[in-house]
Amino acid sequence: MRDMLEAAREVVEFAAGKTWSDYRASTQLRRSIERSIEIIGEAARRVSPDCQAQHPAIPSDRIIPTRHRLAHEYDRLDDAIVWSIAIRHVPTLIAELERVLPPDPPEDA
Repeated sequence: MRDMLEAAREVVEFAAGKTWSDYRASTQLRRSIERSIEIIGEAARRVSPDCQAQHPAIPSDRIIPTRHRLAHEYDRLDDAIVWSIAIRHVPTLIAELERVLPPDPPEDA
């Protein structure tokens, strides 16, 4: 779950201050966000079924298929959906992950 949180924070960082037009215009921005969302999905896939069941607010059943679409159906992605995930759903995911995970260790630990 910590990998999910790290990748989700990357998505928010990449999208910060950006608009839909910025996203559409920048292949680098699109690929960065897509890859981080893909990592969220792969990390979610690695979370045990028991842990997933204990945390139903983290929608693994939607996150994992999104990863598969990004990885295997890259040529049929809807940029509007990916952007919506980045700006609407990922911040909510961060809040849920931060709620269930212990705080990040200090940098010098």
